[in-house]
Amino acid sequence: MEAIFQAQTLANNNEAKEDTTYPCSSTPPNLEEVETILGYEFKDKDLLEKAFTHSSWLLSAKLFCSERLEYIGDAVLNLLVTKEQFLTYPDLDPGHLTQLRAANVNTEKLARVAIKHGFHRYLRHKKPRLDEQIQEFIEVIKDYPLHSNGLIEAPKDLADIVESTIGAVYIDCGFSIDNVWKIFRTLLEPTIDPENMQKHPVTELYEFCQKQNLKVQFVDLWKESMAFNVLIDEKLAGTGICAAKKHIAQSRAAKDALNNIDLVLNSRKMQINEDATRE
Repeated sequence: MEAIFQAQTLANNNEAKEDTTYPCSSTPPNLEEVETILGYEFKDKDLLEKAFTHSSWLLSAKLFCSERLEYIGDAVLNLLVTKEQFLTYPDLDPGHLTQLRAANVNTEKLARVAIKHGFHRYLRHKKPRLDEQIQEFIEVIKDYPLHSNGLIEAPKDLADIVESTIGAVYIDCGFSIDNVWKIFRTLLEPTIDPENMQKHPVTELYEFCQKQNLKVQFVDLWKESMAFNVLIDEKLAGTGICAAKKHIAQSRAAKDALNNIDLVLNSRKMQINEDATRE
């Protein structure tokens, strides 16, 4: 850990000389508290420190940050979830297994795990606005107890903490998949299963309109107004706005259209009746 401390000191000194745009973050709590959360004591404390060190904290010492641990942690997590779901749902086809795995390892789901266990409080970083984005995420997920299904923006750095921590534990415990799963299986709860997994609003809208023989069209206005419109049978049915991410604006538009679908169907029925009366 001494090497990391020296690298951090050097990087911070260089930063003070070269760049004063980063805010001065207070020192995060003791990382030994993370071991208590995990119920696991690291043999190599350097791994734990790397897992919670963002590249912005060590501007001139990239090898001491979490990025390589995120890489291996992502692969380990996907394997663990794949194995668990393969054994738990023997009758589920590969397509549905893939969707279920994605729902349990995507950015929003892992970001929720980081918040639930307070991992964000230990992240060493000097990234502009990250703390503010985390607080915004904490507030907005109150409206979506399990998952928003593409309606909110989750800070990727939160998900990265979970992946880097998994990677650190995996290496520290001698590359034992089983030991990693014993530690993280409970931490990853609540999991999304076939019973509570919801469809993405864009998929749900397309499927519904196909069954009702309705024509659906997304109008991309994101570059002009950060918005998407949804037209159903060439009539405006929904609008979604998100300045940060284009795909979230589209998802919100689809969700708005689904919320208005009864009005769309009633309007269509009235039009059919009017046409029939004229005939």
